[in-house]
Amino acid sequence: MCGIAGIFHCGTPKPVDPARVTKMCDAIAHRGPDGAGVWSAPGVALGHRRLSIIDLAGSPQPMASPDRRAMLVFNGEIYNFREVRRELEGLGARFDTHGDSEVILAAWQQWGPRCLDKLHGMFAFAIYDTERRELFLARDRLGVKPLFTAMLSDGSLAFASELKGLLAHPLLRRSVDPLAVEDYLTWGYVPDHRSILAGVEKLSAGHYRLLKHDAPPAGPVRWWDVSFADRRKDKAADLEAELLFHLREAVSSRMVADVPLGAFLSGGVDSSSVVALMAEVSSAPVRTCSIGFDEASLDETAYARQIAERFATDHRERIVSADEFGEIDRLAAMFDEPFADASALPTLRVCELARETVTVALSGDGADEAFAGYRRHRFHAAEERARAVLPQSVRSSVFGALGRAWPKADWAPRAFRAKSTFQSLAAFGEEGYARGLSVTAPELRNQLYRDAFRSGLGGYQAERPFVDLMRNAPARSGLDRAQYADLKFWLPGDILTKTDRTSMAVSLEAREPLLDHRLIEFAAALPENLRIRRGQGKWLLKHTMERYLPREVLYRPKQGFVTPIAQWLRGPLASEARAIARGASLARTGWFDSARISTLAEAHISGRSDHSRLLWQLLMLDRSLSRLGVV
Repeated sequence: MCGIAGIFHCGTPKPVDPARVTKMCDAIAHRGPDGAGVWSAPGVALGHRRLSIIDLAGSPQPMASPDRRAMLVFNGEIYNFREVRRELEGLGARFDTHGDSEVILAAWQQWGPRCLDKLHGMFAFAIYDTERRELFLARDRLGVKPLFTAMLSDGSLAFASELKGLLAHPLLRRSVDPLAVEDYLTWGYVPDHRSILAGVEKLSAGHYRLLKHDAPPAGPVRWWDVSFADRRKDKAADLEAELLFHLREAVSSRMVADVPLGAFLSGGVDSSSVVALMAEVSSAPVRTCSIGFDEASLDETAYARQIAERFATDHRERIVSADEFGEIDRLAAMFDEPFADASALPTLRVCELARETVTVALSGDGADEAFAGYRRHRFHAAEERARAVLPQSVRSSVFGALGRAWPKADWAPRAFRAKSTFQSLAAFGEEGYARGLSVTAPELRNQLYRDAFRSGLGGYQAERPFVDLMRNAPARSGLDRAQYADLKFWLPGDILTKTDRTSMAVSLEAREPLLDHRLIEFAAALPENLRIRRGQGKWLLKHTMERYLPREVLYRPKQGFVTPIAQWLRGPLASEARAIARGASLARTGWFDSARISTLAEAHISGRSDHSRLLWQLLMLDRSLSRLGVV
């Protein structure tokens, strides 16, 4: 795992100062503390920071092809590089190293952009082809590894693994994109189609760019997508056997490393499944780690311990205080862009624990998106059945009125909080799902914005790209469309961003076997009743893993990493909640109605309402703006 950066002149190949790229790489040194290098030629410079995982001494970067006609910087892992290498050797290629980097170079020279179809793994890389005088930028299928780009005033394109790499370039403009603020308040993160800074872009998952010195900068090209349009008709037993094959392949392929390797173990279905399959093929005890909280309602270490004992893992756990709010500024620095998923705090803690003994850790990310494991998937599937029976005119009239009249009872048990369900049923399926997934509803956002900021949005509403993504999905049902949007929007923007930044902050490589693209493609073709059955999400996955895992682990209610931000903002962070409205950076923007924010803060502190997610969003936005130096 590594960090990459570079500069490329799309017009006249002007000289590039290598010192600038060195500075960009230094800003992301945490991604690669084991080595650094910069290579330059007229019109281009590539930089690299290395975290050594495979071929520890033999694959320094930037790496040149044997004929010196191509130069590579690469962040990630290619899990099938040995198979691709054998195919290339059969075509006449020769190799000097034993790692995956040289295989990427040879694949590019043999197949050009089509080389991506051959590569199984997580990656973001840049190749400069000296013969063709072009730069090739590529990102993996699901967006596990990030890549930021920006056109600069001198006509060059700069790229880096993290925004802080671009921020190290003196020509980068630091101007906030107001549409990104609307996106952030809606979702709690800035999705991949946007960046907090105007002019900065993220190369989307499953896309590449091919840039030439003598041509205007070309836009991204999609090279991979997942389709939910087909349905497998095999017997359930046959699909179960095939699923187990894919799971075993995905896990075993991600256990290749020349450094200590382990796994995160939360005690949930996904991480327990990964650990079970690791133990099946490992000759030594699997190294596992878990964190728990000193608040019993948040602690899951007993389940993790049960799995560790079952598979005789070398298990370590640590109990941490639920009062982790002192890390706010560290989180803001880690993510660069505002990021309000509070589970980033415990994720960082488990990464720190893992890094004490291993350099690579396998995680359970991806199964919920692929196999319909979220509660919202079950709700959406049920709502879609209701939509199929009731005409839109009836739903809009009846449920719309109920949604407007029903009180927002944050304090009530979940079964009595029907307002959001009525609002969702009144809308079309895509709009209802987007509303349910969003953090801050459009009505509340409009109350927060001052007139000038609202006018500057030009009518843009952050839910619209998500709704369009669902409507245009290669899918057959509402559940399909919801999962497709989760895989393309939520997963790279929230889940994978969280895992990448927190793991890389401590120089740990996190691998996601349940995001193997062949497993994702298999899951997308499953009949709905093998994804959700009798109120159980991930049905086929859970049924398949019954041979490995106890039922109390497989079928207990999903919890996940929970951070008690509502309690914090009523207790030790109450003063912070009250100060949000006049927070230095936030107040200087002039975007928000400070009186309205103060009213919401007081309602939360008193316990009358739960506005914790919004207040946390605004707090993280204030900290991020301060660090970015944009106000």
